[in-house]
Amino acid sequence: MREKLLTHNGSRIYYETEGEGLPVILIHGFGEDGTVWRYQRAFLKDHFRLIIPDLPGSGKSELLSISPNNDSFIIDLYAACIKQILDQENIQKCTMLGHSMGGYIALAFAQHNSDRLNGVGLVHSTAFADSAEKKNTRKKGIAFIQRYGAGEFLKQSIPNLFAEKFTREHPDQIEAFIANAGNFTAPALVQYYEAMMERPDRTETLKKSINPVLFIIGEEDKSVSLQDSLKQCYLPGNTQINILPGVAHMGMWERKDQTNDTVMKFLNYVSDA
Repeated sequence: MREKLLTHNGSRIYYETEGEGLPVILIHGFGEDGTVWRYQRAFLKDHFRLIIPDLPGSGKSELLSISPNNDSFIIDLYAACIKQILDQENIQKCTMLGHSMGGYIALAFAQHNSDRLNGVGLVHSTAFADSAEKKNTRKKGIAFIQRYGAGEFLKQSIPNLFAEKFTREHPDQIEAFIANAGNFTAPALVQYYEAMMERPDRTETLKKSINPVLFIIGEEDKSVSLQDSLKQCYLPGNTQINILPGVAHMGMWERKDQTNDTVMKFLNYVSDA
């Protein structure tokens, strides 16, 4: 494993690389850092060249300073950061998997840099923009964060990412997840929520995709519902779908073996294409 740094728009960005072979970049979601992929990393590292960043404001990476005059979507700025990592690593093409907000970033990257991709995986994520109801929920989240802090917000919200059975049977893993999220700042979480609220619908990006697209969907996901997830699966021309029964928003932990097998099959398919 190698630890790497780069400077993106004045902010220090941290990422790790491991393994050799087809380049695969794993992009984490909201309230996470690169360690959320620990089970996938252990499974894939002997077969692929993994690039695992901490997004700006997460883990060991500094938050982006965004100008009031900025006219780009914040999600697209994160995607530009991912592109800079690939450029620094001299990677011309990769397969990109994103969890939740990481999937939004992967789609932003795909819209602007489709020639740099062999395939895209949306892990509990969606190409649809936020609904009015979802935006209202995020605004309430921002108000809570600003009043009570990032730590208290994540302590209350993280258990809801998992299915009730998993939360009940694995309290130690939930506690470890919450503890790992303890370093987030309120400005970082607020910026993420603002990024997700303003992001555009990217279903056209899926429709125009010439690359295979993988969808990993949780049957009990409260953040990206099964119904909404299925609506987007027919859009790409080349789609692979895995619906995880009894799983909410964290299939990488809740059903790690099944998730690993699904990702491995997809990556092997992409590499053979």
